[in-house]
Amino acid sequence: MTIQIGDRIPAATLAQATADGPKPVSTAEIFNGKTVALFAVPGAFTPTCSARHLPGFKDHLQDIRAKGVDTVACISVNDAFVMKAWADSQGIEDESIVMLADGNGELTRALGLVLDGSGFGLGERSQRYSMLVKDGTVTQLNIEQGGEFKVSSAEHLIAQL
Repeated sequence: MTIQIGDRIPAATLAQATADGPKPVSTAEIFNGKTVALFAVPGAFTPTCSARHLPGFKDHLQDIRAKGVDTVACISVNDAFVMKAWADSQGIEDESIVMLADGNGELTRALGLVLDGSGFGLGERSQRYSMLVKDGTVTQLNIEQGGEFKVSSAEHLIAQL
């Protein structure tokens, strides 16, 4: 079942790249006691994700924070090394956007937001979405249909804040 507004983010362990290598991070550490704008992409370095989705959140980071968001985070079913390389290539510095690796798709499956990309050689990935999470509870949820890029954009989420 797909997560809904009003649901709590399920417990899962993700990874973040650090100077000492990948570091496990729990969903509780990310979401509890904070307001988090989370957006998911089907894959780092993929065309729409690299040209529009991540850059939109980077460009509007201060606008989002000005609306009371503590953390802006990007998640993908990729490993922490790929997420770090993608962040570097996009000029994401100092964890201005927290890059989260859901390498095994644990959280993506728990959210019910798996995308079957096997027809494109991608395997299981995440659907494209954005959500606002306040103290672990989903308050806004924007899931894209098909190959669209509309409701998961930074601009759309800002309008909901």
